Amino acid sequence: MTKNNAVVPIEIPVPASQHYSYPPPRGTDTKYPNYKKLLNQLELGGANKINSWLESMRASSPTQTRQNSILGSSLVMPLEDETDEWIEEHPSALFKFEQIMAMSKGKKIVMFLDYDGTLSPIVDDPDRAYMSEAMREAVRDVAMHFPTAIVSGRCTDKVLSFVRLKELYYAGSHGMDIVGPTKGPKHIKSKTKEVLCQPASEFLPIIEEISKALIEKTKMIPGAKVENNKFCVSVHYRCVDEKKWDTVAEQVKSVLNEYPKLRLTQGRKVLEIRPTIKWNKGNALEFLLETLGYADSSEVFPVYIGDDRTDEDAFKVLCEKGQGIGILVSKVPKETNACYSLREPSEVKEFLQELVQWKRSNEH
Repeated sequence: MTKNNAVVPIEIPVPASQHYSYPPPRGTDTKYPNYKKLLNQLELGGANKINSWLESMRASSPTQTRQNSILGSSLVMPLEDETDEWIEEHPSALFKFEQIMAMSKGKKIVMFLDYDGTLSPIVDDPDRAYMSEAMREAVRDVAMHFPTAIVSGRCTDKVLSFVRLKELYYAGSHGMDIVGPTKGPKHIKSKTKEVLCQPASEFLPIIEEISKALIEKTKMIPGAKVENNKFCVSVHYRCVDEKKWDTVAEQVKSVLNEYPKLRLTQGRKVLEIRPTIKWNKGNALEFLLETLGYADSSEVFPVYIGDDRTDEDAFKVLCEKGQGIGILVSKVPKETNACYSLREPSEVKEFLQELVQWKRSNEH
C-alpha cells in the first residue's frame, strides 16, 4: 500500500462486465415483501420507473403517525405486536451487552461506525449534521482500544471535518474512498499509517459532471439539495414538500438517463447516484479487515453499527462470514440483516462508553 512512505492508490480490478450493468436483484424477503419489492423497483427500473422511484421514496420515508398509510394500503406503519416481535428478534445491544462481550471472548474487536443517524442525529440540513462532543469523546476512547473506522456515504473529507479524529480509518462515498489514520493507533499490525483505496477513480470526471447537472435541474425545487460526495452524488429531499417528490424523481431520472455508467440507490430521504461497480460498504469492511491483518481470520470480531439501508451490505457480509455482529440504529422495525438494535445516537454513545469501560476493566 505504501512505498517509501508514499501513499499508493490501490485499484480494485473489476471485470468489464461489472462496470456498466445494474447489480442483480436482491432476494425477496417474505416478511416485508412490499417494502423489498419497491426497493428492487427503484434500482432495477422498469416501464413505470418514475412511479417506482416515487413509491420507494415514500416507502423509505414513512410518516410518524401509525394511522397514516404509505401507497394506500400496501404498506403501513407496524402495529405494536409487530414491533414487539421485531425487538425480540433484534434485541437492544445495550440489554444484551454481556452476551455480545461473551461472543467476542478471545477475539479482537474491530469497530465500524456509520455517521449520519448513528454518530450524529438526522437533521434537515446535511451540512449541519454535527456530532456532540460527548460522542466524539466516546469514539476517541473506543479508537484508543480497538481499530475503528467510520463508513459513510459522505465524502471522506466531509466526514473527517465532522469527526475531527486522526486515529480512525475513514471510508467515504460508501467505501469508495478509504483513508487510514494519520495518527497511528498502537493496535495497527502493519507499519502503514495511511491507506488509500479508490476503486472508482475513473468515475471522478463523470461524477463531477452529473453533480453540476443535478444542481441545475433541481435548483427550482424548494428544499432540494445536491451533495457531491466525490465518488457519488446525493440528492436530499428531506426538506422538499412531499407533493414535489415526483418532481425530484423526474429531474433525477432525466439526468441519470444520460449517464448509463451510473446507477441509483436510496437512503433515508436521499437519492444517491453511484458508479456501477461492485463495491459497497460491505466491500469496504472486508478491505479494512484485510488491511488490519485479519483477512479470513477467526480471531477477529467485527462490530458494525449503522442506521441506513446502505449499511445492510455490511450487515450481510458479517452474516455470510458468520462472525461479528451488526447493530441497526432505528426506532421502528425495519427489514435488516443486523442481529441487534439501538434506538438512536444517544444509545450508540452509551454502547461505546460501555465497551470502553468493559475493555478497561478487563485490562487490570
